[in-house]
Amino acid sequence: MASFPNLRRLFIEARTEDEERNISRKAFYHAVLFMGSVAVFSLIAQRLNAGK
Repeated sequence: MASFPNLRRLFIEARTEDEERNISRKAFYHAVLFMGSVAVFSLIAQRLNAGK
């Protein structure tokens, strides 16, 4: 098998520490926002189905 380079390491090495930190922070906030929106939609669906 051919040995492929570790793509994550290549991208990390191409960025400065500040750029990597900002990207990681942005990804974290997007994940939190996604989980929060799932929770809100779940609560709305529960309330809509509770009346039936």
